[in-house]
Amino acid sequence: MQTIAHSPTPQTTSQDWFREWFDSPYYHQLYFQHNEAEAAEFIARLLARLQPPPGSRLLDVACGRGRHARMLAAHGYDVTGIDLARGSIAFAKQFENDHLHFYEHDMRQLLCANCFEYAFNFFTSFGYFATQRENFNTIHMVSVALRPAGIFLLDYLNVHWAQKRLVPGEVKIIDGVTYTITRWCDGKHFFKKILISEAKLPQPLEYTERVAVLGPEDFRSLLEPNGLHITRHYGNYQLEPFDIETSPRLILVAEKKP
Repeated sequence: MQTIAHSPTPQTTSQDWFREWFDSPYYHQLYFQHNEAEAAEFIARLLARLQPPPGSRLLDVACGRGRHARMLAAHGYDVTGIDLARGSIAFAKQFENDHLHFYEHDMRQLLCANCFEYAFNFFTSFGYFATQRENFNTIHMVSVALRPAGIFLLDYLNVHWAQKRLVPGEVKIIDGVTYTITRWCDGKHFFKKILISEAKLPQPLEYTERVAVLGPEDFRSLLEPNGLHITRHYGNYQLEPFDIETSPRLILVAEKKP
């Protein structure tokens, strides 16, 4: 496998809301109180469906603290996780071994060429860049990193389903931290304003997430020009067929053209 490139760390801008938020302990507290058994079942179900050959090299794009990457590696595969959140990668590195490695890397930058048989992007870890060019660059990075006939799986929200069920506001209290959440959609992006309060904070913290409204045809226009042909659509973590009206997720499987 070719040497993995370490991308430069660009200066944070107002458009790069994710750079600070994804490295915040509050982000992990809010989102990762998920059921580990449920996630492990999803990975096992996914591998049973995809059937990567023994010894396959797998890439986890935007791996966060490496939860899914660790589960993939536990099945005997050689797994590399990349993420731009320095703190998340530092946390993930404690789990490294001969078949599991983590790198701080911006997925908009080229990583390596013809290195992996499979690539994964889980949990709507896409669509938060400011421009379509950045989205395209991310898909291009994945395509270049995959070997011919390699497989890319992208796990996104079903925007049609999400728009119809958008909850305008809610309050969550987790371990003494209050998260006041406001959601809206302008037709092009979903927004989520998160106001964080707890006793030790001198004043509340505020973050606003922005995720692009991208449907199946939008992804086709990103994937196909990069040599990635969509072969399957799933609609949930049980890998049932995708239905635009009833599926909470849009899980795409694409193959790199030989």
